[in-house]
Amino acid sequence: MRIDIVTCQPDLLVSPFAHSIVKRAQDKGLAEIQLHDLRRYAINKHGQIDDYVFGGGAGMVLRVEPIAACFDELLAQRSYDAIIYLTPDGETLRQPLVNRLSLAGNLLILCGHYKGIDERIRQAYITHEISIGDYVLSGGEMGAAVLVDAVVRLLPGVLGNEESALSDSFQDNLLAPPVYTRPAEWRGQSVPEILLSGNTPKIDVWRHDQALERTRQRRPDLLS
Repeated sequence: MRIDIVTCQPDLLVSPFAHSIVKRAQDKGLAEIQLHDLRRYAINKHGQIDDYVFGGGAGMVLRVEPIAACFDELLAQRSYDAIIYLTPDGETLRQPLVNRLSLAGNLLILCGHYKGIDERIRQAYITHEISIGDYVLSGGEMGAAVLVDAVVRLLPGVLGNEESALSDSFQDNLLAPPVYTRPAEWRGQSVPEILLSGNTPKIDVWRHDQALERTRQRRPDLLS
């Protein structure tokens, strides 16, 4: 999978992609992530990429010309399965959407900044608008990091045990059940006996029941 990210703050994304599972995916050649500095496409020598809001109001808006120039250059090189804009008014990022995006070959992600981007870019290029939650960040970079991490970890060969992703929270619309490791006894608390029994079918039933109960208590909306 190749992921191109257009941003006016590329340095913010260097560290998230240089560690852990995303780095492993790149080292294995399973994911290629390219950052594109929007300021390379500035409209003048001063590096301008934004302007005032038509109609008045506070804040600045990313102009159409730099984004269009960058997109046109990238689109001339390859096609994309999805062109994504990270925005608070987009579709909330959930596991089914992540699963679908993980099947793509090429993704193009645009990080907003300031008060957002000129609406004409959304109409002309964007195929998916995604929000990582009901709050506002300074820009789309952290949202892009979340999205990329969620997608890349699902690529075949990235995780040491591919079954691990299948048991994650939300994969079956349930939260994950409690998990335990050594020691079996700690400060008077014991690991549930069923997990020490070696009876895999019964353990599977226990885990499903625990996941269902935890979801009922903490996220009943998922069960509806």
